[in-house]
Amino acid sequence: MKRFEGFQRGVNLGGWLSQCVSYDKAHFDGFITEKDIKDIKSFGLDHVRVPVDYDVFMNESSDGDTVNEEGMAHIDDCIGWCRSNGLNMILDLHKANGYMFDTNEVADPDRFFTDKELQEDFYKTWEMFAKRYGKDSDILAFELLNEVVNPDYESEWNDIAATTIEKIRKIAPNNYIIVGGVNYNNVLCVSGITITGIDKLVYNFHCYEPLCFTHQKAYWVEGMTDDFDMSYPASLDEIRRKSEEFSQNHMGAVFDKCMEGDGAFFDKMFADAIDHAKKNDVPLYCGEYGVIDRAPLPDMLAWLKEIHASFEKFGIGRALWNYKNKDFGMMDDHYAPIRDELIKAL
Repeated sequence: MKRFEGFQRGVNLGGWLSQCVSYDKAHFDGFITEKDIKDIKSFGLDHVRVPVDYDVFMNESSDGDTVNEEGMAHIDDCIGWCRSNGLNMILDLHKANGYMFDTNEVADPDRFFTDKELQEDFYKTWEMFAKRYGKDSDILAFELLNEVVNPDYESEWNDIAATTIEKIRKIAPNNYIIVGGVNYNNVLCVSGITITGIDKLVYNFHCYEPLCFTHQKAYWVEGMTDDFDMSYPASLDEIRRKSEEFSQNHMGAVFDKCMEGDGAFFDKMFADAIDHAKKNDVPLYCGEYGVIDRAPLPDMLAWLKEIHASFEKFGIGRALWNYKNKDFGMMDDHYAPIRDELIKAL
C-alpha cells in the first residue's frame, strides 16, 4: 500500500487552536511554543497534526466574515517552527463555520450538508488556506474536516469534499489533501469515500477501538459511569460484552462481522480500509488514536503497542491524540511513570 511519506509518526496539538479552554491571547501564546515542537522532534516523530477552529482564524460579523490575522499568526508560527525543526504539519479544520462534530458547539451540524451558504463559506476557507499555504507544500498537508458524524450525509460529504479539493487544486497543486469518512471517521467508513484519481490524496480514519476501554470513565460518552473499568488486552467476547452496556453506534466496529475469525484485532478492523486504499492507490492515515488518562497505565501501553504493530505492518501513518491536556495528554502528570516507554512506543 502507498505510504503517506513524512507523516508516519505524529502527535496532535489538540486544545491549542481548537476545543480551547479559553479563546484568548494568553492561551494561544502559551499553550504551545517552539520548545514543544523541538521536544516533539526529539521524540523521533515526523509531524504534528494541528486542529484549528473557524472562530480562531476568522472574525464573524453580520456584514461578512473577515480573516483574523492575529489568529492566523499562530498557524504561521507553527509552520515556521516545524520548518525550523524538521517536522511536517497537518492543518486540520476541526470546526468549520456551521459544522463541528461536537453538538455542544454547533446546534444543528447536519445543516452544513444542505445549506449552500455554509458550504460556500467552507470552500472560501480552504481557498484562503490554499492561497496562504500552498507555498508550504513541502511540509504542510491539508485535512478538509474533522469527523463527519451523521452517516446519512455520506453522499453529500463526498460531493462537498470533491468540490473543495477541486477548488484547492486550482490554487495549491502540491499539498497533500486528507479526507475522512463518516460516523466520526470510523475505519469501517473509509470504503465509503468515493473520491479517487487525485494526486497526493490521503484517506483518513480515527481509531479509539474498543471505545469502552479507551474512553472508560469519560463523562461525555453516553451511559458511561465514573466507576466503569475495563482491562486490555481482552477477548472479543469480553469486549463485546462490555460494549453492549452502551450504544452500539458509539462502540463502533467491534460488532462488525469483520472481527470474526482469526487474526490480530486491529489487522481485522483495518482490513476493509486497507483494501479500499490499495484499490485506489491512496495512502491510509489514522489522524487520531489514544487512551484516556483514566485507564490503567500498563493496559494503555499494551493497547498502544498492539495498534502500532498493525500501523507498521501496513504502512499506515498516524498521529496520537493528544500531546497535552484534553484527557489524553501524553505530557500530563498521569503518564509520567510510563512516559519514556510511551515515547519509545510511538
